[in-house]
Amino acid sequence: MAYEAYKLITVEVRGRVAYATINNPPINVITAPLLDEFVRLSSELESDENLLVFVLRSANPDFFIAHFDVGAILEFPTDQPARHEDYANAFYHDMCERFRLMNKITIAQIEGRVGGGGSELSMSFDMRFGVRGKTIVNQMEVPLGILPGGTGTQRMPRLIGRNRAVEVILGGIDMDAETAERWGYLNRAFEPAQIGPYVEWLAERIASFPVEAVRLTKQAINSADKPLAEGLRDESYLFQQLVRTESGRRNMKKFLEIGGQTREGELKIVELGGRLGRH
Repeated sequence: MAYEAYKLITVEVRGRVAYATINNPPINVITAPLLDEFVRLSSELESDENLLVFVLRSANPDFFIAHFDVGAILEFPTDQPARHEDYANAFYHDMCERFRLMNKITIAQIEGRVGGGGSELSMSFDMRFGVRGKTIVNQMEVPLGILPGGTGTQRMPRLIGRNRAVEVILGGIDMDAETAERWGYLNRAFEPAQIGPYVEWLAERIASFPVEAVRLTKQAINSADKPLAEGLRDESYLFQQLVRTESGRRNMKKFLEIGGQTREGELKIVELGGRLGRH
């Protein structure tokens, strides 16, 4: 796919990895045009069978994504009473779920501030990495008199725990990179010069592994949201599928050939894994 029909997001594809860079000055607010591009990009990525990993980053060193456009929220229709819907918000909930459930590994490279809807989008990704002294997470909705309505009240307690989510969301406080890493919002927090090389190394490493293994493993991990017995059944079924794949059998044999299950090989298991990713 070309990924050229975007004005606020630049997409570069390298092999099985797509790198997207947001550029919506001055602070990467999620305006209606940017939201439209996120929705279209999520659908395009979902249907691209050539990709295995997606990385989202920002052209702005101070802002990853500020938040959703408050002016646009003020224009939301309010002439009818609120009601329970039988479906998720198609324009935001569904988009976030596409990033969470698509058969690609999704990585948010958060090098500046991320807040509101930007944080909600980031929480739908498989991994989030930040920068010490730069990355700041904020859910700024409650001080405005609203609440995080783009999945935030549901995702954040699952990531960092209910009591910490209450502090961040109800307090409208800044969560710095060190705290976000310690609480589980970020996978890791890096020094500024370290984040880019690590994210690219990890993305390319994952993309080098057997496609079926990456996709079905993500599917198995997503089953952890289910009751344990159901998740274990899914895991067993997906494992059985992978044992029967040509790529799985080839790599297991190669593992034994290059030193797997020897003392020397097991001491450098990460290196062996990298060699298995090169065909």
